[in-house]
Amino acid sequence: MIVVFGSLNMDMVMRVEKMPHPGETVLCPSYRMIAGGKGANQAVAAAKANASVKLFGKVGDDEFGRLVVDSLKKSTVDLTGVSTCKESSTGCATICVNDQGENMITVASGANLAAREADIPDFLLSKDTTLLLQMETPVEENWQLIRRAKKFGARVILNLAPAQNVPHSILQSLDVLIVNQVEATLLALYLGFDVISPTVAARRIAANFGITCVVTLGKQGAITCSPAGTWEVKAMDIDAIDTTAAGDAFTGVLAASLDEGRDFSVALQRASTASGLACLNNGAQSSLPSNLEIESNLKRVPLPRQIA
Repeated sequence: MIVVFGSLNMDMVMRVEKMPHPGETVLCPSYRMIAGGKGANQAVAAAKANASVKLFGKVGDDEFGRLVVDSLKKSTVDLTGVSTCKESSTGCATICVNDQGENMITVASGANLAAREADIPDFLLSKDTTLLLQMETPVEENWQLIRRAKKFGARVILNLAPAQNVPHSILQSLDVLIVNQVEATLLALYLGFDVISPTVAARRIAANFGITCVVTLGKQGAITCSPAGTWEVKAMDIDAIDTTAAGDAFTGVLAASLDEGRDFSVALQRASTASGLACLNNGAQSSLPSNLEIESNLKRVPLPRQIA
């Protein structure tokens, strides 16, 4: 079973010819309102990959909150851990997507700041549980939950998005850390590394803290570093339409595959396949692939190869 502690947002998605620069106004013909939030997105991605998923988080007592929850009800995600915060509005994200499918995102946290790790009972954090967290909820709540999950033997996966400093004791408590290139570089700076390339950072994190560190590299796929070595997995060869949910698809499907007991190399192949498929449709949750779609496209991504 997967327990997700994370954010729920309403995404306002705008297709633009180019990204605006500071002080510049860029026009686009329309926008779409789509349920999102990294926690909710990754929960749906894992559930669509056939995992049993419980989501814990907060929405506001407003129309956005009702729309987000109604959208999630279309999935198999258990929403009994999602509650309403009357003092805050539902989290909201403004997402610009250009003609190359790249995105730029601003998030208003809203009710996500009221998410509390104490809402997750101890019995859900057993050795049979995979705990999945991101960084759109209060960091101290994340750290406390990770410490508690470690105590009870759960597998802990942290997607450090957006990047923030992480205490050494928390890094040591993780099983898997997932970052993109920018997040890997920022974490290396926070940790005081003298060399901050994503690959070097991942290797040092794996060696220093005894964990597995995955760095997603966009069109270049991903690398995975563990104390046992370094592997790379290719990205699917596609013409991206919208990369907004690529990272969430990767993370959710990796968690689902590991929770199912699959080998890490197969989990990476499935995660990379899901990430590529998510780029072929607009929006976040609306673009996440089903387990059948992942399985049908697995041959488009080779199994990872060891490079060190």
